[in-house]
Amino acid sequence: MTDDNLHGFERNIPPRPQTPPSHVWADSSRPDGENSDPENTGQHHRAAYDDGSYSSGGFYRSALPPAALPSQRDKKRFGTATFVSGVLIAGLLGGGVVAGADQLLGGQAVTPAATTGQSQSVVVNDTESVNEVTGAAVKASPSVVTIAVSGAGSGGSGSGIVLDGEGHILTNTHVVTLGGQVSDAAVEVRTSDGRVFPAEIVGTDPLSDLAVIKVDAPDLQPATLADSDALNVGDTAIAIGAPLGLSGTVTDGIISTLNRTISVASSAVPEESADAAPEQEGDGFNFLPPEGAEVPQNQAQGSIYLNVIQTDAAINQGNSGGALVDGQGSVIGVNVAIASAGSADSTGNIGVGFSIPINYAERVAREIIEEGSASHGFLGVSVSPSASENSSAETSFSVGAEVAGVEPGSPAANAGFQEGDVITNVAGRQITDPRDLTAAVRMQAEGDTVSVEFERNGESQTIEVTVGQAEG
Repeated sequence: MTDDNLHGFERNIPPRPQTPPSHVWADSSRPDGENSDPENTGQHHRAAYDDGSYSSGGFYRSALPPAALPSQRDKKRFGTATFVSGVLIAGLLGGGVVAGADQLLGGQAVTPAATTGQSQSVVVNDTESVNEVTGAAVKASPSVVTIAVSGAGSGGSGSGIVLDGEGHILTNTHVVTLGGQVSDAAVEVRTSDGRVFPAEIVGTDPLSDLAVIKVDAPDLQPATLADSDALNVGDTAIAIGAPLGLSGTVTDGIISTLNRTISVASSAVPEESADAAPEQEGDGFNFLPPEGAEVPQNQAQGSIYLNVIQTDAAINQGNSGGALVDGQGSVIGVNVAIASAGSADSTGNIGVGFSIPINYAERVAREIIEEGSASHGFLGVSVSPSASENSSAETSFSVGAEVAGVEPGSPAANAGFQEGDVITNVAGRQITDPRDLTAAVRMQAEGDTVSVEFERNGESQTIEVTVGQAEG
């Protein structure tokens, strides 16, 4: 079943329930009338432990205030080596027959492939061997565009997803700002059929690394959006975009895991809104500016935590803002980052890519289109990692976010949180450390009410919390 709204978003999901899915926050802030390795460590997230303790400065003036670090007397020590990685944003390096098999292609009309090397058409030479990936690519590719961005003497490319017939296109903030280097970049879009149009930036949201641009173009094909809350690990995942500027590239794999928390950095993120202090060069997740260059050292950087889908479908620089789709060709995510074992100028796919879930991305896009900006949840606690009672001596594992302080008058204070509470679940999302908590709260809209599970004095409890609005 599809659900077409007045803005042209099309979702391949059953009728929406009256309450939101269990592991996302309620969407009560939508406008009225709207529903909606590195070094063989095996780790994907940033070096979060600077001196054996969690660096919690990331909660300052964004989703949460600064966290108090655990004392040596009553807290177990958290190691650092396990979490050191080099992960990069996948975007800004951008340097034919009809498809048959009606069952796989969904009965879509077949169009001949273009003859130029820049064609984004899905080429099918043997209609007798069309598979699931081919069918999904034929359906989704017309809704994926290539984006060229220039400004301040720099240029780069990325990808985007057509949201509606009015010309709104979803992409990443780091794509349209060249990693935060340019605030008023010139943007052009090339559609899957080769047409080129200038685009205006409708709005950016650095806290989610999402942005919306708009073109004045006829006959656009809006993407069909899936329900990313209904995904399973092992489901087919197909990435469509313009890696290295190669428009219309299709790669496939599976969903490796869900609800992964990663950290990304960009000068598009205001320092006062960041979740963490800038990392040293080579640490953690970094935006990759155009041509693989480093972000200028004199530019301030902030880092944000994102809850993402992890996939082994090949994603490379230039895929940013493009679509991750399921086997039916419906969009499940917006490609945003890759893990890399190399330096910024030698990065490439190693089978660890990340995509922002489309349910979250759609909510942010709607708010940008209709309100000019997007809202993000605020809880109002400072937290530190909580070690398991079964851990001894130094450990690298955390089993929750322990409340170190509650901001007076905050949603957390109003809900009755106390120092020492260990938050373990937010609206169905498991919380294993402070990063998970920040990402889970950040995904929610201002005014959403959700269930939060926590442990107090060894007993599990659940309370309802109405989140506020995060700064930035």
